Amino acid sequence: ILDVEKVSEIAHEHGIPLLIDSTFTTPYLCKPFDLGADIVFHSATKFLSGHGVVIGGLLVDGGKFDWIRSGKFPTLTEPYDGFHGLNFAEEFGPAAYITRARKEGARDFGACMSATTAFYVLQGLETLPLRMEKHVSNTRKIVEFLTSHSAVDWVSYPELPEHPDYELTKRQLPKGAGAVFAFGVKGGRQAGHQLISKLKLFSHLANVGDAKSLVIHPASTTHHRMDAQALEAAGISEGLVRLSVGLEDPDDLISDLNAGLKASQRNL
Repeated sequence: ILDVEKVSEIAHEHGIPLLIDSTFTTPYLCKPFDLGADIVFHSATKFLSGHGVVIGGLLVDGGKFDWIRSGKFPTLTEPYDGFHGLNFAEEFGPAAYITRARKEGARDFGACMSATTAFYVLQGLETLPLRMEKHVSNTRKIVEFLTSHSAVDWVSYPELPEHPDYELTKRQLPKGAGAVFAFGVKGGRQAGHQLISKLKLFSHLANVGDAKSLVIHPASTTHHRMDAQALEAAGISEGLVRLSVGLEDPDDLISDLNAGLKASQRNL
């Protein structure tokens, strides 16, 4: 968990804006602007839309960073040939960055989001608080189940007292630490593959932030070309499994995981 307040202080002391990716927390669980962030971005593909049916992103400028005073961003504070000598900071003040991002992006790439995609994102935002509460409550129950399972080596979730960011999480994410976390299954690569193969309710996908629960075992999928040593160097164990907990009944999800974990330990 990033200590946003502390990092924002350091950034501002050096005249640098702090950009935060708040995709996993969403505005419901964390408000980075209140903690000192200057620009926030989201993958709207995930929790904001919430159903895995769109591809989109959001860029939000808090409008408080002084680009001229910083003196570190000449593309915003000096005449820009790409816009007929326009000085964005002089013309738009604190909104220089977001204005250039919007104008230059629309000019060079086009306003490419379809009306249907925008509708799905806006529709998802209407239920964001309800969904995030359910995502978090389901996650807490699954974390509790996994921490006591004999086939599980470890669980990494910031709300656990043994997590190094436990105290920071309580202060910065009082409503919950989200619905994406990892755990380690005993038996390494083979066990992880056997676990995934047995699951029925969890969808085997690399995405996160969906209404349905998602699971992936990097060592047998996204990182399958890496040996154990390379995985360890990248901070990924052979038994690491990532979950994105959805909105299903938590007892059904736990039952599915339990069956998968039992299968993971066979023939090891």
